Amino acid sequence: MTKTSPPLLSMLLIVSLVVPTATAVAAPALTGLDVSPANRRGPVSGLYDWSKAGYRGNGVLPGNDELNPSAACQITAAELASQFSVRPNDGVDDTAGLQAAIDSIRTQCSPSASYTKLSLITLPAGELRVSKEIHVDADYLVIRGAGATATKVVYTPDANTRYDALTPDGSDWDEDGMTFGQGKGGWLWPGRGLFRVQSRGVHPSYASDHSRAPENRKDIFEGTVNVHWKAGTKVSAAAKAGDRAIKVASASTIKAGMFVNVRAANSVKFYDQQFATGTPHPLLNMHMRQQIFTVASVSGTTVTLDKPLEFDVPVNSTSDGSPAIDGTTYDSKVSPLVDPVLGVGFENFGFTQAMPGLDAAEAVNNYGNMAPADEMHGIIFKWAANSWVRGIRAEMTGSHPIVTEEAKNLQIVDNRLDGSWNKGKGGNGYFRGSRVWDSLYAGNTSRNLRHFTFQWSASGNVVIGNDFDSDLNLHGGWERNNLFENNTVRVSYAHRSGNCRANCGEEGGGGPDDSNWFPIWWGAGKKAVKWSGASGPRNVFFNNAMTKQLSTGGSFDPFYSEKSRIYQFGWNGGSYRHLDVGGTAIADWAKNEQRDYSGGHGVDTAKTDSAKSLFLRNIPVTP
Repeated sequence: MTKTSPPLLSMLLIVSLVVPTATAVAAPALTGLDVSPANRRGPVSGLYDWSKAGYRGNGVLPGNDELNPSAACQITAAELASQFSVRPNDGVDDTAGLQAAIDSIRTQCSPSASYTKLSLITLPAGELRVSKEIHVDADYLVIRGAGATATKVVYTPDANTRYDALTPDGSDWDEDGMTFGQGKGGWLWPGRGLFRVQSRGVHPSYASDHSRAPENRKDIFEGTVNVHWKAGTKVSAAAKAGDRAIKVASASTIKAGMFVNVRAANSVKFYDQQFATGTPHPLLNMHMRQQIFTVASVSGTTVTLDKPLEFDVPVNSTSDGSPAIDGTTYDSKVSPLVDPVLGVGFENFGFTQAMPGLDAAEAVNNYGNMAPADEMHGIIFKWAANSWVRGIRAEMTGSHPIVTEEAKNLQIVDNRLDGSWNKGKGGNGYFRGSRVWDSLYAGNTSRNLRHFTFQWSASGNVVIGNDFDSDLNLHGGWERNNLFENNTVRVSYAHRSGNCRANCGEEGGGGPDDSNWFPIWWGAGKKAVKWSGASGPRNVFFNNAMTKQLSTGGSFDPFYSEKSRIYQFGWNGGSYRHLDVGGTAIADWAKNEQRDYSGGHGVDTAKTDSAKSLFLRNIPVTP
């Protein structure tokens, strides 16, 4: 397309690449933000409504007034020692005691607990030692330490926790090779961690396998009460984006007030929309488009949701006129969360994964996997809602310090996350939001991680006031309607996939390339289909301080730097638009980061706003 003058975005990028940033030091994270309803803006005309993001939709985290007054539901540090043998600094494994304390709360307190009647486990100051994943499946429980640097949980995974199934080249965990009976390692996704906020409920059809499984395979079957192939019901009539009612084959297990995940089947036409066909990578029968809703009502076989659908839901993978993928018709589903974990909070302690024989300094700017069998995460939220992480200090985790997989209304605030032993092949070392909805990430400081990501249908989330030294990564899988604002993103030249010493590569299994990671990464269809699909519509960037260094020792130069401009990625002003150059969809964001996508080419820049925040009425300081 011929243009007679440089468009606005092009001019902005040209300026940003030649004028050094005014400061060489990143601004600190905006901790302690007032995210209460009184300080939230109403919906901005023409944009998504983020006013209900965060804990319980209002962002007001509980304090001591919301604790259960019963002494039986408040386990003190002294009681941890006397009743559960959890004592700091004694060098003894505290795993069993911590798990027993949580299980005690789960059986004695959680059944009668609520968001205003929370249980509390207080961790002592000093060092606690853990060797197995801790299952935090007690609803309405706060685990609170004596301070982010006063209480430290040191995780050294034992032989039954470390992965015994690796890819043939030994570079990554091989979930496909981790099987027992009917079970597959992929059911454990995103993998093991230190704290797992997830039901341990086993579906009856897997009870025998679970009882017979060795210790290092039992967790494959835990949580299967929630899996869609057991809990889900088929969609019986197509629904459209904007609809609130959806018809199902049977609603006998769906009740008003419960959470359901609406899961739309992939189709060839959906892949075509993403320009993701015609590659060597197979199209997959799965549900790329998903979202957890609250059921407003049920009438017969019609389920009414609490808010409108954000995507079309076909009956199955061929009902939109597409040919079958891999010769099989795949159904869309509405899947109840049979046993969600609710109201769990982590506060005021630190954790790390000990790796004797490895040097943490070798992990800095090393985007490979140093110990693939030890790719354990920090905190995992799966089939969880209305939970939070506040005041945590994570240092050198095995992979992701915080990770989600089917979670809603989380609040991740005022934490410091620093370093991972594994940041390479298979997609490790992220601050990772996958299949997460209506959540709030605020005031966090992230250092020495691979990316901050939203992926796999993440939507309605707000990322505000954080300090990152890695990119804001729209990693693919139809993530959409997320807001990034008032963040500091300072990406050095050393932060790139080619800076790797062993077990290098990406989530789809490919090797590193010679590109640079810029402050934004966007999933192009032909690239991201390797692991999911393209990034979706209307991911918004506003009033961020983003800079990029393009050479060793070079200046940090601004990127998408016009503070009042609203940049909507994957949008043409009225509908989804894959990023393109001259009408041809880009095959990869790499090497295309500095192009102009305004004017109908995938980044809508038509809107501006004079306020400092699209989310909050008042914000103390912007980067």
